[in-house]
Amino acid sequence: MKKLLLSITFICAAVVGAFAQKTDAYQFSVGLEGGLPFGSARNISTFVIGGSLKYAYPVCAATSLTVSAGYTYFPYRGDITSNYIGYAKINSGEGFVPLKAGVKYFLNSLFYAEGQLGAVIPMQSGESTKFAYAPGVGFQFDNRADLGLRYEGWSSSKSTINQVAVRLAYSF
Repeated sequence: MKKLLLSITFICAAVVGAFAQKTDAYQFSVGLEGGLPFGSARNISTFVIGGSLKYAYPVCAATSLTVSAGYTYFPYRGDITSNYIGYAKINSGEGFVPLKAGVKYFLNSLFYAEGQLGAVIPMQSGESTKFAYAPGVGFQFDNRADLGLRYEGWSSSKSTINQVAVRLAYSF
């Protein structure tokens, strides 16, 4: 029994050592985001633009817990109008505040995979809060610059909004 426990301990130490990477205390990043909506969202907007703040807290050598908040704007296509603001018809667009939490796992010292879940709060009155999910991958340059690509879906009982988004961020 002692040999088995010693063997398991040795194997676990070797695996952890093989995947060990240098970790910082935490990372706070500010990013610009752009995206392309698809599905039914493509009927009202041809692109998405926004910004976000993200905090990553390392829990082990290759894994961090993340929380993020941002602002995402869907400009309407030229032929779309809406009556969201008071009684006037507008055709400018819709804004959303996504709030997400997730896990970021570094596959090696540069590439990572990330998954986030959360809520999206619409800035227009009369709209309902949406559930958000966002799996993605990314590349981190020298622990400061970060380029991420993700699929993002927002769903509610009324509709679903889908997009493919890119985030270019600076960490400090």
